[in-house]
Amino acid sequence: MQSLFDHGAPAPAPTPFNMAAHVLAHAERLADKPALVVMGAQGAETWTYAMMEAAVRGTGTGLLQAGLKPGDIVLMRLGNTVEFPIAYLGAIAAGIIPVPTSSQLTASEVAKMVADLSPGAILRDPAIACPETPSIPHITTDALDTMRALPPCTYDMGDPDRLGYIIYTSGTSGSPRAVCHAHRAIWARRMMHEGWYGLHEEDRLMHAGAFNWTFTLGTGLMDPWSVGATALIPAKGVDFNALPGLLAAHKATIFAAAPGVYRKMLSDHPDIHLPDLRHGLTAGEKLSETTREDWFTATDTALYEAYGMSECSTFISASPSAPAHPHTLGRPQIGRRVAILDEDGAPVPIGQEGVIAISRHDPGLMLGYYNAPEDTEARFMGDWFLTGDRGTMAEDFYISYAGRNDDMMNAGGFRVSPLEVEAVLSRHPGIETVAVTDVEIKANTRIIAAFYTGPAALDDADLAAFAAEHMARYKQPRLYRHMDTLPTNPNGKLSRRALRENFKASP
Repeated sequence: MQSLFDHGAPAPAPTPFNMAAHVLAHAERLADKPALVVMGAQGAETWTYAMMEAAVRGTGTGLLQAGLKPGDIVLMRLGNTVEFPIAYLGAIAAGIIPVPTSSQLTASEVAKMVADLSPGAILRDPAIACPETPSIPHITTDALDTMRALPPCTYDMGDPDRLGYIIYTSGTSGSPRAVCHAHRAIWARRMMHEGWYGLHEEDRLMHAGAFNWTFTLGTGLMDPWSVGATALIPAKGVDFNALPGLLAAHKATIFAAAPGVYRKMLSDHPDIHLPDLRHGLTAGEKLSETTREDWFTATDTALYEAYGMSECSTFISASPSAPAHPHTLGRPQIGRRVAILDEDGAPVPIGQEGVIAISRHDPGLMLGYYNAPEDTEARFMGDWFLTGDRGTMAEDFYISYAGRNDDMMNAGGFRVSPLEVEAVLSRHPGIETVAVTDVEIKANTRIIAAFYTGPAALDDADLAAFAAEHMARYKQPRLYRHMDTLPTNPNGKLSRRALRENFKASP
């Protein structure tokens, strides 16, 4: 028996189609229902479905009046505020292509994106780092706020396969890649509603992340709204320790967060009483069995893990209707075609390790990397998209994670290429050679570490300041170690695996 899951296919997205129109399809019927509650320390800000749709479509009108047109790209440099999802959906409603970015990126990192994309405008919070672009207009948050009151734009309907939005992800080459997604990507996410969330209209889904994180955008906002549920998001500046109280006070029925959030909540709040919570969702990094078990003990609710990536969101998951077996990720969602492949691109026998792959025809799969056809095709083998991660499939199709097929790191849910971090640190005058990897500093806790050679050990604070000047916080190493030489494999190539193993063996 082969390691191949092929159980049904989803209905294609209707034509014509617009992602924002799909997300807000319930707005008229549920006009007075809370679509979004922004939970602050001193109170909450509530947006009804009617208010949200008016703000989104008004913003679409404003962007068109600013001279943008359908098909233009806008780079989003906005902070952790409600302006982020409003501007994101407003652009999509008008047929404009938004590129959401992390507010932690530095101006030099954003400058590379500007050069890649040549956007028609930059949506800009003046407090967020951004390069000066004399030839590209900046539309400020004040201007965006004013747009909300404009008459509603007409939804730009069209082919569901056309480009809808772009997100950036770290690439194995060391350069962040612009991942292009079609409008139909939101339609494909319906496979996650039962395959992971157990999501229904009466739910109140709280996401622990910031507005400007793609995990929050999709799981915390777009998906709940597309079924008519209520999204709950902590306001900017809300202390982490307030999360259990917010979950209880706002009667959250589903909670979504990266595994590290659950670990910290359990550490800081050993007694968590959440009577309305049905279950939790987690993704972004591997969930440990210890965290899963400790959360169940503390709350009497289960955690359901999902596996995916920027190129295809999540497609393997556990769910209330199909809980994961111990030490597995879950199983492919109904409608997906997933396999474990050998080096020739053929499904391996059940129980044998190989590369996790998903059909290149999956409706949620990216259109490709922006202006990079060779990089795009390099990720495919025949009819399969290769994830770069390894796993095994059991006879009942549950998949166990077996580690990375490359050296990609995970930092709080963000995938980070070691090559990108190494390229920055190699410019430090005191560093001759450098290797970056993630290391385990205690059970279930990994950090990014930089190992370097040079005439002498450098001051860690100096290295940290250098990294902070050139890289987003989540990419910056948390540990620096001077070495006489860096380990290599028999072919003379750098061995990051040896670095990880030697670090683990060190006292």
